[in-house]
Amino acid sequence: MARGSAAPGPGEPGVRTERAADSGRKASRMSRFLQGGRLFEDRTPGGPVPRLLMRWVRRPLLPAVRLWRRNLQLRVVAGTLLMSIGVVLLLGFVVIGQVRNGLLDAKGKAAQTQAAGGFAAAQEKANAPLAPGGQGSEGADGMTGSTSWRTELVDQLASGGKNAFNVVALSADSVTEGAGSRAARGSGSVEASSVPERLRQNVSQGQGAYQTYSLIRYSYGNASQPGLVVGKRLYDIDQQPYELYYLFPLTQEEKSLTLVKTTLATAGLFVVVLLGAIAWFVVRQVVTPVRMAAGIAERLSAGKLQERMKVTGEDDIARLGEAFNKMAQNLQLKIQQLEELSRMQRRFVSDVSHELRTPLTTVRMAADVIHEARADFDPVTARSAELLGDQLDRFESLLADLLEISRFDAGAAALEAEPIDLRTVVHRVIGGAEPLAERKGTRILVVGDDQPVIAEADARRVERVLRNLVVNAVEHGEGRDVVVRMGVAQGAVAVAVRDYGVGLKPGEATRVFNRFWRADPARARTTGGTGLGLSIAVEDARLHGGWLQAWGEPGGGSQFRLTLPRTADEPLRGSPIPLEPEDSRRNRENRERDEAGPGTSGDHRLMSVPPQPGAGGRSPLPVPVRNGAPSSVHPAALPGNGARVVARQAPERPGGVRNGVQDSDQEDTTRGY
Repeated sequence: MARGSAAPGPGEPGVRTERAADSGRKASRMSRFLQGGRLFEDRTPGGPVPRLLMRWVRRPLLPAVRLWRRNLQLRVVAGTLLMSIGVVLLLGFVVIGQVRNGLLDAKGKAAQTQAAGGFAAAQEKANAPLAPGGQGSEGADGMTGSTSWRTELVDQLASGGKNAFNVVALSADSVTEGAGSRAARGSGSVEASSVPERLRQNVSQGQGAYQTYSLIRYSYGNASQPGLVVGKRLYDIDQQPYELYYLFPLTQEEKSLTLVKTTLATAGLFVVVLLGAIAWFVVRQVVTPVRMAAGIAERLSAGKLQERMKVTGEDDIARLGEAFNKMAQNLQLKIQQLEELSRMQRRFVSDVSHELRTPLTTVRMAADVIHEARADFDPVTARSAELLGDQLDRFESLLADLLEISRFDAGAAALEAEPIDLRTVVHRVIGGAEPLAERKGTRILVVGDDQPVIAEADARRVERVLRNLVVNAVEHGEGRDVVVRMGVAQGAVAVAVRDYGVGLKPGEATRVFNRFWRADPARARTTGGTGLGLSIAVEDARLHGGWLQAWGEPGGGSQFRLTLPRTADEPLRGSPIPLEPEDSRRNRENRERDEAGPGTSGDHRLMSVPPQPGAGGRSPLPVPVRNGAPSSVHPAALPGNGARVVARQAPERPGGVRNGVQDSDQEDTTRGY
């Protein structure tokens, strides 16, 4: 809490507001629980049983889906087979339809011809003169003459087409009166119900012959079969109307159609299999070189630069292989040239650094002698002696950093990890930076040192990283407080250094780790740094398997976070400390709430960091309120694992103060790491 502000008492408005907000949140959670049956709105819809069922259904399909997505030859062959099956089915339907129509048309014409002859013969027989006493007489068996005549007529007409057709004679009055006064006559055990009622109505009302397709039924348990029925109304010897029907079975046509279907199915299956084999063979000719090129490309990316494709023939695939081999050869040559150049550069830097140590030692000894005798010199010469000593110190630091960088580039840096308490390292670094902080008017505050922060790390390298971060924060903090925060989780430890200086512009959070990088190239490096500190620091962090990340916003300061695994060689999945500071998030939320208008209400009251004046009139930095997350939270569930820069428009304030940063040109505030 900032100086000059007091915590509200139990009966003050602040506490009452917090209590009201807590009760409101509890009521909201209870209402959601009663309405939706869930306490958390972001829960996955559906219960555990549907999720388990979906997982059980998807598990056996995953290998097939993976194979389908990764195998080009399988997709092409499967697509060819599906299209071939579609074409064969379409062609089969068309051919079968044409054959069926042709068979039925031929059968219909033959049936019409056969039935027309029978109808003519029946009518001639009815018109022929009968023997005396034959008309209207009743025989010994009780049958009238017309009934026996129809029986003889049916037998006579059916005798000419055994197994080819059957004949049925029906009385016409059975349609008009609803019951037959004379029994139906038929051949070949055909039932009278085989004639459809609709056909009988047409025949009884018309003069010509009518036909339709129907199911021919047989008595005595014989199986029914489809057939063509042709009927016509005629007159018997008594000049009474009756109906004569010819029933033609379609057995032979069905056999012919079945033979055609079987032939088409066999030919279609053979064609589909043949097309699938052809597609597999053709695609294999194309996919095999592609697979070979993919495998060789993977081996090339793994560092095996001598891999080449086997080229045979002169076709397009062979040209592709030759081009690929030329590309690999040129790539190998370029990489070898770059490796040789890099090796020469590293050796040059290392050799120059080593060779400069001898003359530098001599110059250092002479400079020390001159520096100790500066009291006897005139003021100009004495000041020159002091500048000579300072620049020699910087020269020695630069040589040491160049040697360290050359070790990292050559892969010769070794990690001597042992269990250490980062609190000891942090306090040692802060103790070394106290003289610089006193000169700058900066206080260094430590947060999170109330519990051990143990990790397997190289104490020398970690101390070098933290010293670089703390010194940079003090130099660029413009006399404001610097906060060093430590955190620990199950698998990671972190140290964050927060300053409230000029901050970082958008895009500078990643470039700040480049070698000899300056925010403003036009300005000289006046802070005494070598320009390699953060580059060496990020290499030290990577050597530990950790992260070194930066966050900043213009006018709002910056924060650098070092995250290390608690155990060597353990992969990191998160950091105990968010990359963006909590006070920056609170300020942004306050601004968003203010822009939303006075009608909006938050769940809790937030306090923004007050503007901090420069050295000589500064107020102590308020310690950020902890969010209540336990220190044992799994690092994967913790926020912040990437660099971020927040661009914020700084509003003008009276007195030339911009977001707590007083504008001044008296000191070079450009970051030059």
